[in-house]
Amino acid sequence: MSNVAIILGAGNGTRMKSEKSKLLLEIGSKTVIERSVEAFLSVSDIDEIIVVARAQDIDIYSELLTDERISFVIGGATRQQSVKNAVETVDDAHLIVIHDGARPLIKCEDIEKTIRAAEEFSAAAVGVFVKDTIKIVDKQGFVESTPDRSTLFAVQTPQIFDFELYKNAMQKADEQGLDFTDDCQLVELCGGKVKMVEGSYSNIKITTPDDIALAENLLKNEGLL
Repeated sequence: MSNVAIILGAGNGTRMKSEKSKLLLEIGSKTVIERSVEAFLSVSDIDEIIVVARAQDIDIYSELLTDERISFVIGGATRQQSVKNAVETVDDAHLIVIHDGARPLIKCEDIEKTIRAAEEFSAAAVGVFVKDTIKIVDKQGFVESTPDRSTLFAVQTPQIFDFELYKNAMQKADEQGLDFTDDCQLVELCGGKVKMVEGSYSNIKITTPDDIALAENLLKNEGLL
């Protein structure tokens, strides 16, 4: 069975203050979506890629992304619905690899490490230990507790799951009317455990104009731009 990557590229990106999708903005000479997809094309364990896009972006995405392993699906009203739209086009798979298209600096080795973990544990996600001390506050803004920083991860993507496990979790969320912004939460809902894989702090999410400049600097520092 194949491993299928779902690259989410249907967000509006209102904080980018741009008329076009933030995934069509350029980092160096390539768009954000091109860089994100190319990382997965470079991983031999990925057999198929489904790019989820807004209806108005399908044509331009298909002009930019021409590899025969890539297909396109129109996104839904929420992130979870967008993933579901893609999953419903998959007849069978071993692993579902879900990645935010707005994370164009994902390293191939981190994708591969997370695939290995998902093969062993059925669910895995890449992330990084938090650098700052975190405070839990009450509704009035007063500190209630300080969790141990060594146990805290900032989760990123890709998040990778056994295909049947993810479909069952997605169905359960639908039945309960739940909508999550993080795919791990679906598996957690079913009592599943997600293995965290330590990744890179450079795997940033492009959200604001400053992030484009940061991404360019990170690539320059690594000699990739």
